[in-house]
Amino acid sequence: MKPWAKFGILIAAIVGILVWLAAGGINETKTYYKTISELQQMGERAKGQKIRVGGDVSPGSIERAGREVSFTLAQDKTTLKVVYSGIDPLPDTFRDGAQALADGKLGPDGVFHANKIQAKCASKYEAKPGERGRMVPSGSASM
Repeated sequence: MKPWAKFGILIAAIVGILVWLAAGGINETKTYYKTISELQQMGERAKGQKIRVGGDVSPGSIERAGREVSFTLAQDKTTLKVVYSGIDPLPDTFRDGAQALADGKLGPDGVFHANKIQAKCASKYEAKPGERGRMVPSGSASM
């Protein structure tokens, strides 16, 4: 076999392995944002699957027990009990009424076990009085 043929086979094998690893990594890490009602409609298919679910933190539902934080996400008239036991601290904007995204898995008991929480406080992104259509974080000076 000629040296350029061996080199071509080696390059093709390396490129093939890189494409395979990239495709596997993308499939493993992708999560889609689901509403609480969409999660409930998934039924048994949702259990044990990595999912991102969003909603509003129900007022008075945040309970801390050691490293675990449990709370309820609400959207329209549907609710979801969430237990967070990740290693990262919760965001400063995580509080009652905040919009939150929880990454994790739905357990067989119907409780969502999150390992990552993202939150945004809606009042922080309200338009300043007299400025329609332009969102400025409250307390910020406009440019």
